[in-house]
Amino acid sequence: MENLINLVNKLQRACTALGDFGEGSSLPTLWDALPTIAVVGGQSSGKSSVLESVVGKDFLPRGSGIVTRRPLVLQLHRIDDGREYAEFAHQPRKRYTDFGAVRKEIADETDRETGRSKQISSVPIYLSIYSPNVVNLTLIDLPGLTKVAVEGQSESIVADIENMVRSYIEKPNCIILAVSPANQDLATSDAIKIAREVDPQGERTFGVLTKIDLMDKGTDAVDMLEGRSYKLKFPWIGVVNRSQADINKSVDMIAARKREREYFSTTPEYKHLASKMGSEHLGKVLSKHLETVIKSRIPGLQSLINKTIVELESELSRLGKPIATDAGGKLYMIMEICRAFDQTFKEHLDGIRPGGDKVYGVFDNQLPAALKRLQFDKQLSMENVRKLITEADGYQPHLIAPEQGYRRLIESTLITIKGPAEAAVDTVHSILKDLVHKSINETAELKQYPSLRAEVMNAACDSLDKMRNESKRATIQLVDMECSYLTVDFFRKLPQDIEKGGNPTHSIFDRYNDSYLRRIGSNVLSYIHMVVGTLRHSIPKSVVYCQVREAKRSLLDHFFTELGAKEGKQLAKLLDEDPAIMQRRMDLAKRLELYKSAQAEVDAVAWAK
Repeated sequence: MENLINLVNKLQRACTALGDFGEGSSLPTLWDALPTIAVVGGQSSGKSSVLESVVGKDFLPRGSGIVTRRPLVLQLHRIDDGREYAEFAHQPRKRYTDFGAVRKEIADETDRETGRSKQISSVPIYLSIYSPNVVNLTLIDLPGLTKVAVEGQSESIVADIENMVRSYIEKPNCIILAVSPANQDLATSDAIKIAREVDPQGERTFGVLTKIDLMDKGTDAVDMLEGRSYKLKFPWIGVVNRSQADINKSVDMIAARKREREYFSTTPEYKHLASKMGSEHLGKVLSKHLETVIKSRIPGLQSLINKTIVELESELSRLGKPIATDAGGKLYMIMEICRAFDQTFKEHLDGIRPGGDKVYGVFDNQLPAALKRLQFDKQLSMENVRKLITEADGYQPHLIAPEQGYRRLIESTLITIKGPAEAAVDTVHSILKDLVHKSINETAELKQYPSLRAEVMNAACDSLDKMRNESKRATIQLVDMECSYLTVDFFRKLPQDIEKGGNPTHSIFDRYNDSYLRRIGSNVLSYIHMVVGTLRHSIPKSVVYCQVREAKRSLLDHFFTELGAKEGKQLAKLLDEDPAIMQRRMDLAKRLELYKSAQAEVDAVAWAK
């Protein structure tokens, strides 16, 4: 059973070392889940003397006013033999055998946290005492409740102390040791008052009566000790502490305990209660009760620890890896993040993620519809055909077929295809940019680093702009190629005109009749439709080759080249993570370390059971 208290001792020390003080925080707290015994009492209630009696050593600071200004977690370890010694958690390699030096270190460590003011702090001091004269027990000594602030303290000190005490004892895992002086009315006891607020049924409160030997003659504490004055689930325990005269004379604890036993066994009013009174009995009762509580809490503690480890690991995973310290590590980290973004971008294009299908929509819907909307009738109107044919003939009419006229008509008509071709390039460019934005938002690591995010965005968009320009050049080139070399076979298959085309003595505008010009326009339109059909298939190929394929192959190539030339400081600027996230990751990592350590400790004890 001693292992149970040692388990809680270890976990409490780990909590303090890793910053878990059980205070309200965004991090899960293990401290609040651990069973503890908090010692509560007003100033001058004899609270410090009770603790020293349980320990059997004179080691706590004394004086007037508020002496205890930080919680003192007192962990008692029973050893079989050897010299008594003490250790502080903040001085793990130093053993104290002089308990006068322990008292001084408690005062000095308090001042280190609060300064030499008389203010209080909620950060606990950890003190472990190893002795053959103690029981295995952990107690938390809290600042004494007070009703007025003394000089050098803020006006809020009364409320501050009360709030600190309440923050400990209101937790359901806290056992309350309420210390009250017997020579004062129990109804006015500070300890009982605050314990009643958080534990109205008295189910986790132990009442301790001090100064029984200082009561007025003719009065006794029997009604209080037997629970008639104020009933608790557990019996009240009376103690007789050393008097101030005893302390001044340095009466040791062994003699004080002996005198305490004699007092209860020889005083007629308390003889029948003697076996259940005294600081030694108090220590044994608390130790046994703490063991029982810890044992009942282990299954719930295991469940809490396992659940919290999963939650902490999940949040750490969402926050991403911490930033590397060296330049090489930073470069590798940036490259890995960029590769993750690049992979997400490719998955959009390849259909693993949504969005890539919009590119096909351009080729299957937008481009054909735009080509269909082209107004070839304007270029091939009777007036325009006559104008271009006659202008192409110049001073001498054509002999067989108006070849130059055909060429001019075809070229002027094909030029209009450049608009839909360029629009297709621009639309695909917009789709790719949208996919870049979407991929950046879906790359969790980029959310950590705003500067890197902006650089990747700019680099990707710059690459897409260059690809668009190249795609436009190649696509327009396809149209220009159709203009520069006509498909001869098309015209060879046309019916030959046996007429020579009119009388050269007539006006140039009367040179051809309407039916002949209409036939020329019809032939040109047929040829244009053939070319449009060809371009409808070749333009998508050009766009995909110049934009989509290149985006998949080399979206960040130029950025990677520039990245390799950057120095450590420049790389660090790219990894400018929000300080709040960095701090959160560090806090989570510490808390995860605590819970994993706790998991191993609790599991070891559970298996031993």
